[in-house]
Amino acid sequence: MIVVAGEALIDLVPAGPAAEDELPPLQPKRGGGPYNTAVALGRLGSPTAFCSRLSTDHFGTALLGGLAADGVDTSLVQRGDEPTTLAVAHIAADGSASYSFHVEGAADRLFALPDALPEATRAVSFGTCSLVLEPGASAYEELLRRESERGTFTALDPNIRAGLIADPEAYRARFRAWLPYVSLLKLSEEDAAWLAQSDDLEGAASEWSALGPAAVVLTRGGDGLTALTREGGRVDVPGVPVDVVDTIGAGDTVNAALLHRLDAHGALHAGRDAVLDAGQWRDVLGFAARAAALTCSRAGAEPPYARELGRVSCAG
Repeated sequence: MIVVAGEALIDLVPAGPAAEDELPPLQPKRGGGPYNTAVALGRLGSPTAFCSRLSTDHFGTALLGGLAADGVDTSLVQRGDEPTTLAVAHIAADGSASYSFHVEGAADRLFALPDALPEATRAVSFGTCSLVLEPGASAYEELLRRESERGTFTALDPNIRAGLIADPEAYRARFRAWLPYVSLLKLSEEDAAWLAQSDDLEGAASEWSALGPAAVVLTRGGDGLTALTREGGRVDVPGVPVDVVDTIGAGDTVNAALLHRLDAHGALHAGRDAVLDAGQWRDVLGFAARAAALTCSRAGAEPPYARELGRVSCAG
């Protein structure tokens, strides 16, 4: 089983274009980086559980129902009567999304460390707002350390939301403190540059790998993905051409696709000692690129089902 730990929220996404002096109508969509990752894993057919805290309000109930609909185990979900976090999305002309957040007093911030994860857990995935907003952030961090020390494969996607980070330098230091407990670090080029405060992303990835992760995967938008391994290896795959509607959930789909395909290669069983050759990494990254392209081809975070992936072929 793959456990995904982190927030679930409601994305308020523009339902269509609006005149320059008008506000677009907003459509609520289930979202949150970890939530999208869990749904994507469920759709790919990986046994998956979601570990979070959801509101008992209408939005929280809808989020819970979305997980169940895609076969995600919700036994680790905590509930509370606080409101659901809202994220208001702005879609740029190129389909990229930016967000403003309404998080004060929200249920997901009060996540508490669970006593134990299911015995069948092979990997745990972390990331996004849940590692920023206290007091829940400290509980998720404790879960990361505990599961890593048990030998569980751990994946981290920081998925930076700079507007929520009050002290960037403190966050960067905290990020580095997580790395000894991380098996796979995945992040976008933009997030890597923000964390490293440098355009030398390969140098930053090498430095981060030396602290713990066996591999760093960089997503490069339409240009594809790159895996940089602790041993100094590099594998690149091109992006898959697609008519982009928006990029909401694309990175979360990559998280899920990486874990799903790494599992197919037996890497999750090996935990922190997992080593893949170049051909295996090419397969893993290519699978992730195809999955992300399908997500970008439709509005909102709508990751693909396993049966859909045969319809898209790798570019290059």
